Amino acid sequence: MRASGVYTFHREMSPVYHQDFKEWELTDMVVWVTGASSGIGEELAYQLSKLGISLVLSARRVHELERVKRKCLENGNLKEKDILILPLDLTNRSSHEMATKAVLQEFGRIDILVNNGGVSQRALCVDTSLDVFKELIELNYLGTVSLTKCVLPHMIERKQGKIVTVNSMVGIIAAPLSTGYCASKHALRGFFNTLRSELATYPGITISNICPGPVQSNIVKNALTEEVTKPTGSTADQSYKMATSRCVRLMLVAMANDLKEVWISDQPFLLMIYLWQYMPTLAWWLTNKAAKRRIENFKSGVDADSSYFRSVKKKHD
Repeated sequence: MRASGVYTFHREMSPVYHQDFKEWELTDMVVWVTGASSGIGEELAYQLSKLGISLVLSARRVHELERVKRKCLENGNLKEKDILILPLDLTNRSSHEMATKAVLQEFGRIDILVNNGGVSQRALCVDTSLDVFKELIELNYLGTVSLTKCVLPHMIERKQGKIVTVNSMVGIIAAPLSTGYCASKHALRGFFNTLRSELATYPGITISNICPGPVQSNIVKNALTEEVTKPTGSTADQSYKMATSRCVRLMLVAMANDLKEVWISDQPFLLMIYLWQYMPTLAWWLTNKAAKRRIENFKSGVDADSSYFRSVKKKHD
């Protein structure tokens, strides 16, 4: 489904996207994935490893990256020399230039940068320390911008490359309990949409914003709360969320086809993006109505995500 240059994927499209996946468009490329130690980044590494590419895996947890690498070698089509483990802290911006040079030294080029690293948030704005907002901007926004700026000159010199950023549905809409996270994702969308316009004279360089809805991962478990040192640690049910493997498969469709922006979600969550795009007044009314219940659940100690989203999905089904 396409709307105003924006591609959207949902469950009803499953018979179609296999036909749209030109996997040969991604073979023989050097792909650098941040946040590769878990969730979407980890699954992306597994699916890319089957396509005959060179893979750079980055995150802060080296032992988890090694685990992902081993699984890529066991189940993919890559050899030891095809995978580079490159520890990276997105908040340590002074290290990004050296990291970029390390990739170029190892493989000679960077064809695709996948900006996937980041952290979410679950807390009321009024209770949240300013340090949490700072951490979200430093990691999700400035860290991603910094690494992109280090890689971009290389792509401009070659006049080709793909910059793929895993944003979020909440980079488009609003989500209560995630003020800092939403702000950082809105900032990313604005940055990369503007960067795309600045690169209009380089048609070989493509910018893709990937905006998933609820996806099965540890993003809520690792989300910040009202304090930086206090993650949620949530182990709530995620059955209502899209499977990570399917989300990543659709991401590969977007990457292979150089799509500018992609909304990936099951219904009814995808509908909310459409409402925000075309019927904002109604979207505000529904968001405010949903916010009251979500905040009530949160204050009473009930998992705000699973309790609310399960009920919404049940009504839709």
